[in-house]
Amino acid sequence: MGDHQPRRLSVATTSLTESSLAPILPLHEARRTEERARRIHEDGHELDVLDREQSKRLPPLYTDFDDETTDDETGQMTAKKSRSRSRQHQPNGSASSAFSPSASASDMNGSFRERQKHHSPADIPEDSALQTARLMERSSFTLDEAPPPISPSELKGLAGGDEGSKGFFELPEQDRRNFLLLVGLYFLQGIPMGLAGGSVPFLLKSHMSYGQIGVYSLASYPYSLKLLWSPIVDAIWSPRVGRRKSWILPIQALSGLGMIWLGRNAQAMMEKAGEDNGAGVWGFTGWWFALVFMCATQDIAVDGWALTLLSPTNLSYASTAQTVGLTAGHFLSYTVFLALSSPDFTNKYFRTTPSAHGLMTLDSYLQFWGWAYLLATLGLALLKKEDRTRDKGEGVWGVYKVMGGILRLRNIQIFILIHLIAKIGFQANDAVTNLKLLDKGFSQEDLALTVLIDFPFEISLGYYAGKWSEQYRPVTVWCWAFIGRLAAAIFAQVVVMAFPTGGTTGWYLLVVIVEHVFSTFMSTVMFVAISAFHAKIADPVIGGTYMTLLATVSNLGGTFPRFFVLKFVDMFSVATCKPPAKPPADLKGALITQPFSCVLEAEKHRCLAGGGVCDVRRDGYYIVNILCVVFGIVTFWGFIRPKALQLQNLPLRAWRLSNGS
Repeated sequence: MGDHQPRRLSVATTSLTESSLAPILPLHEARRTEERARRIHEDGHELDVLDREQSKRLPPLYTDFDDETTDDETGQMTAKKSRSRSRQHQPNGSASSAFSPSASASDMNGSFRERQKHHSPADIPEDSALQTARLMERSSFTLDEAPPPISPSELKGLAGGDEGSKGFFELPEQDRRNFLLLVGLYFLQGIPMGLAGGSVPFLLKSHMSYGQIGVYSLASYPYSLKLLWSPIVDAIWSPRVGRRKSWILPIQALSGLGMIWLGRNAQAMMEKAGEDNGAGVWGFTGWWFALVFMCATQDIAVDGWALTLLSPTNLSYASTAQTVGLTAGHFLSYTVFLALSSPDFTNKYFRTTPSAHGLMTLDSYLQFWGWAYLLATLGLALLKKEDRTRDKGEGVWGVYKVMGGILRLRNIQIFILIHLIAKIGFQANDAVTNLKLLDKGFSQEDLALTVLIDFPFEISLGYYAGKWSEQYRPVTVWCWAFIGRLAAAIFAQVVVMAFPTGGTTGWYLLVVIVEHVFSTFMSTVMFVAISAFHAKIADPVIGGTYMTLLATVSNLGGTFPRFFVLKFVDMFSVATCKPPAKPPADLKGALITQPFSCVLEAEKHRCLAGGGVCDVRRDGYYIVNILCVVFGIVTFWGFIRPKALQLQNLPLRAWRLSNGS
């Protein structure tokens, strides 16, 4: 177009390329589109309605033809529209020859067929109707002012080519600020989650068996069950506060108060949890279940907010923000806390005079972050204003009905099944390998050092994994990482089996570090890639519910097998306590005189305290890990990979409720 062409609201209906620009609608037609967009939110069929509405008004060059021929009337109308469009653009001297009245009908039809080869009519780009609907929701939207010009870099991003891949400093300033906000919110969620899923199981290992720790793993279930109350979070909110802040502010405040209270009692509760053969673990698990429940509820709101905080062309950075934030919070609560709470680690690196205690305890750490939660909540309430939406929503039952409609989509059902079985192949590695290393004699100090070295790799590679998911197709990246994660599970078992008889050596520590970096790298790439795919296919009209549904099923696939895997490790293990030949001088318990099973942690401690030796004849970890890997290989090549790639090739409208109802 010429440099002096008047700017008008543009609504694109086909994918952009470098050689074609989006059609320009006159102002009165744009107003009609706005009115239609408002009605679209009432019936939930934004893609089909906008597509039909705009296809009637756009010039024929941008209309998708499914048939090779048209009737005479249609052809005459096409010619008239082409001549009209040509007269509008030719004075500026930049109109293509395709707009010229002298162009033959065969040339025009050939142009249509050429476009049809590259752009399927059903392939609606996520930056057209969805972006239009989102912009029209905002209270600041107006048709009285001309829209800002689109830069060449933005056009490349809309075109979906590799040139659209942007680094952080190439993002618009507003997107950069909102990206950092998302990182901060996800970071706060990572603090209690790093304790619940990372540090606390290691602290419990000295008191409980694998099966009893499996009971504690139920505390992480709210993240896998949040789908049940996500419609409430998506449908009930205060217009004065904001759709997402209405939930984030009170939930963060409650989480902070809960951590302050738990910080006064956690250490004593943890020690009592192992009494009476682990009977106290249920009460301890209940308190952590409540804390994780609040984090899961906050996650629903933050996931939904991410869809509107970032511009549509940069939505893949939402998964990057989630990865960086959650990883950083998990790192502090897992690696840093384990290291600084370890007497051996702090005596070696921070003290000149040895002490029997670390620099911090579970109680002091929880109380510190409880107050930090309250301060962060106050800052969010005062400093960040959320864009108000005009759509009040479907109501609670309306959202549940929408969610039920989503679950009835055939594509979603297949995707759910993939999520539920995909992580079984490496579940034993994720849940048991580090605990088994501690059993073998690997010190908590060395484990903290291993994860500490791994952290920079995880953060940096997580950032680039987000770019890879934007540059390449995300499910393809996910499949690559799936194979790598299965290889990591086999590698981890070899490392555990090769534990030196005399204890940890320098070369063995190096091997453990390499194994840990490789395993977490594959896990991070899988997480970022599948999160990017979730953001791509989610419907922004019900963004919180849609994103939460996908994330919930993904989490459930990694949560529900863990309980059974830990139980099976105890079930397949065979260990016998052998009495000493003569009573030892440093006896710490009742003398062992008869052999008995020492598979459970309490029985193992009784055996060692009584001077006996716990002889492990069969380690259930090796059996369970091999079974998991075999299951992963068979299901990946037979079902997961072909179905996942098939789902990736579907157009966006195949994931919309309007297409499946």
